[in-house]
Amino acid sequence: MFDIQGPAIVTGAASGLGQAVCLALVAHGISVTGLDRQPGPAADRLEYSLCDVTSPEQVQQALDAAKQRWGPPRIVVNCAGIGRSARVLGRNGVHEFALFEQVIRVNLLGTFNVLRLAVEQMHQLPVMATGDRGIVVNTASIAAFDGQVGQAAYAASKAGVVGMTLPLARELGKYGIRVVTLCPGVFHTPMVDAHVSDAVLDGLLTNAAWPRRAGEPGEFADMVLAVVRNRMLNGESIRLDGGLRMPAI
Repeated sequence: MFDIQGPAIVTGAASGLGQAVCLALVAHGISVTGLDRQPGPAADRLEYSLCDVTSPEQVQQALDAAKQRWGPPRIVVNCAGIGRSARVLGRNGVHEFALFEQVIRVNLLGTFNVLRLAVEQMHQLPVMATGDRGIVVNTASIAAFDGQVGQAAYAASKAGVVGMTLPLARELGKYGIRVVTLCPGVFHTPMVDAHVSDAVLDGLLTNAAWPRRAGEPGEFADMVLAVVRNRMLNGESIRLDGGLRMPAI
C-alpha cells in the first residue's frame, strides 16, 4: 500500500514511459490526470488533458481542471520529451539553432514548467502522517552523462534536468516535497522503436553489463513506484540502464 495515495499528474501520458506510469498508478488505486498533446488509452481513474507542456497557460489550465476533478497532486511524474539528433557540422550544413532550441524547450523547459506549477498546488496540501506533502519524479536519460555524437541538444536538455534535481530537492524539502530524477537507458518506446533500427540497437546494447536488451516501459513504471514508496530517495538522479555505457558513436 502506498503512503502517498495521490492524485497524480503524469506528462507524456499517451504513450511509452508515461503511459506505463499512468497504468501502474491507477492499478494502485491512484487517480491520474495524463498530460499530452493527444489522448491515450482509457482506464478507470485516468483522464487526459490535452496540452503542450511548454505552454504556461495550457499547463495551468490542465492542472486547474485536474485539481477540480481530483484535488491538488501528491505525485507528479514528468515523462514528456523528444529526441532529435544532429551534428554541429553535418553533411547538410551547420546544426540548426531552432532544432537545439526545440529540444531544450520541450525536455528541459517543459519539465520545469510543469514542476513549478504543480508544486505551487502541492505545497498548499496538508502534510500526511509522515510529514510529507508529495513527490516529483522527473525523467532525464543516461545521455545526460555519456551522450553520443550528434546528441548535443538532447544530452544538454537531459543534463539540465539532472542539474536542477538537487537544488529543487533542497528548496522544496521544507514543504515535505521530494524531487528525484530517473535516467533511463534504451527502452522500447515509440520514439526509440521508430528511429532506431534493430541492428543499431543490438550493437548499442552490447555495451550493457546485464541484461543486454532494451528496457520495457513497465520496468520504468516499477521504478517510479519504488521511488514514490521510498521516502529516503530525494535529490538523486538514478540510472536505469542495465549497466549500459553509451559509446561515442
